[in-house]
Amino acid sequence: MTAPDEGRGIAGPRTDDDGTRRDDAFRILHVSTGNVCRSPITERLTRHALTHRLGASAVDGLIVESAGTWGHEGAPMEAHAATVLSDFGADPAGFIGRELLDEHVIRADLVLTATRDHRAQVISMGHSAGLRTFTLKEFNRLVRAIDPATLPDPEGSGGVVARARALVQAAAALRGWLLAPSEEADEVHDPYGAPITYFRSIGDEIHQALDPVVTALTGVPARA
Repeated sequence: MTAPDEGRGIAGPRTDDDGTRRDDAFRILHVSTGNVCRSPITERLTRHALTHRLGASAVDGLIVESAGTWGHEGAPMEAHAATVLSDFGADPAGFIGRELLDEHVIRADLVLTATRDHRAQVISMGHSAGLRTFTLKEFNRLVRAIDPATLPDPEGSGGVVARARALVQAAAALRGWLLAPSEEADEVHDPYGAPITYFRSIGDEIHQALDPVVTALTGVPARA
């Protein structure tokens, strides 16, 4: 199987020569269908938010990627998706779509999907993915219920990577107790083929869902 492309994340992959994930990195994988609309927006907004809050040098060890369950391998992101990213000040340049592979799931410490169906598809691939795979909006709901004082200090031993791992464990423990008010509450709908106005509404949804997630991961709130 092909390993994720180097350079798609904030930092290069933290793996040994045999592909084994090392403990000094935390890899976030965003998943949608084609990997040309929702997951590229989510990937690049996450990278932008992390860099904005922590600074380019401080995000070393946080790797943010994306893939699609029916990914358009080698395709650029949709033009409207690129426009949405530019609206938020994020960089759409150089994106290349890819199909979701076992290797991507194996390496991921946190998988955030656009919909419940994507989540089910990731979990069905195995690799003990169930405890680290959530829809984006589901993870948003869970992390907002976690007391940040119970998480490792990002300035302490292990840094942001240790905090991120603890956050995923805490969210997984809450999943059965903090249910969605409706099935729709955990969905980010596909804007593929829609006008730019709909892409922007989806971009706003993703941006709002990501804000508390990035705050929980880093311990740093969004700057005004």
